[in-house]
Amino acid sequence: MANLKAIRDRIASVKNTKKITEAMRLVAAAKVRRAQEQVNATRPFADNLAQVLYNVQGKLKFEDVDLPLFRQREVKKVALLVVSGDRGLCGGYNTNVIRRAEIRAKELEAQGVKYTFVLIGRKATQYFQRREAPIDKTFVGLEQIPTASEASDIGDELLSLFLSEEVDKVELIYTKFVSLIASKPVIQTLLPLTTQGLEVQDDEIFRLTTKGGDFGVERETVTTEVSEFPQDTIFEQDPVQILDALLPLYLNNQILRSLQEAAASELAARMTAMNNASENASDLMGTLTLSYNKARQAAITQELSEVVAGANAL
Repeated sequence: MANLKAIRDRIASVKNTKKITEAMRLVAAAKVRRAQEQVNATRPFADNLAQVLYNVQGKLKFEDVDLPLFRQREVKKVALLVVSGDRGLCGGYNTNVIRRAEIRAKELEAQGVKYTFVLIGRKATQYFQRREAPIDKTFVGLEQIPTASEASDIGDELLSLFLSEEVDKVELIYTKFVSLIASKPVIQTLLPLTTQGLEVQDDEIFRLTTKGGDFGVERETVTTEVSEFPQDTIFEQDPVQILDALLPLYLNNQILRSLQEAAASELAARMTAMNNASENASDLMGTLTLSYNKARQAAITQELSEVVAGANAL
C-alpha cells in the first residue's frame, strides 16, 4: 500500500507540473500575438522612413557623400551586440546565440582583431561575466515585447562607440525567427552603414494561428510601396544633412526589428519547450497510471489469496 501511495503522489505531482507548463505555453502564445501587434504598429513609421530614404537616395545618388556612419575604417576592434533573453525554459534559444557569439569572438581573435561585447539579456550577461570576457555595456530587464525607446538607448550606445572610434565596426548577433519550431542565430553588420543596405526591400510578417487546437504560423510577404517626390520638391536643408539626421533613426529601426525577431524566436522556443514538457508529462502520467493499476491489482490479488488461504485453514 505504501507503494500505491507513492505512485498516487507522483501522479498528482506530474498533473500539477502539466498544468504549469500548459499555462506557460498559453502565456507565451499570448505574448507572441502582442509582439505581432507591435510589429504591425511600427510598420507605418518604417515604411515612411524607407520612402524618405529612397527619395533622398534618388536625389543624391550617394555620390561623394561623406557621412560618419558611412565611413569605412581599418577594422582594429569590433563591438559584438548579442541579443539573448532574461529567462530560461525556452529550449536552446539562449545557448545557441551565446555559442554563435563565442564562435565569432574566436574568429576575430584568430584574425588579430580585438572585440568587446554589448550584451542584451540576463543570460548572455551572466555567461560572459563569469568568463571575464571584455564587456562594454549590458542591458537587462528589458520589456519582453521590445519598445522603440529601448532600441533607441541601445542605438545611442553603439553610435557613441563607433563615432568616438573606440570600435571600427559593430556586428549584431541575434536569433532570426523561422517558425514555431525553428530559429537560427545570424550575424548582421550594423555599422558602418552601406548604401546597398538602404535599398527598399520586401518584408515578411509572421502571424500566429490556431487550427484544430494547435498553434501554427502563416507567412505573408509585404511589399513596401514607395512613391517618388515631385520633381519640383525643394529641400529646405541640404539633402546630405537630412540623410545625416535620418540615418540614426534607420539604425534604431534596424535594432528594433532585430529585437522583435529575437523576442518572437524566444517566445516560440518557450512555447515549443512547454508543449514538449506537457506531452512528456502526459506520457509519464500514462506510465504511472499503468504502474498504479498493476500494483493495485497485485495488492487485491494478494488480499484475495490471503482470504482464501485463511478460509481453507478453517
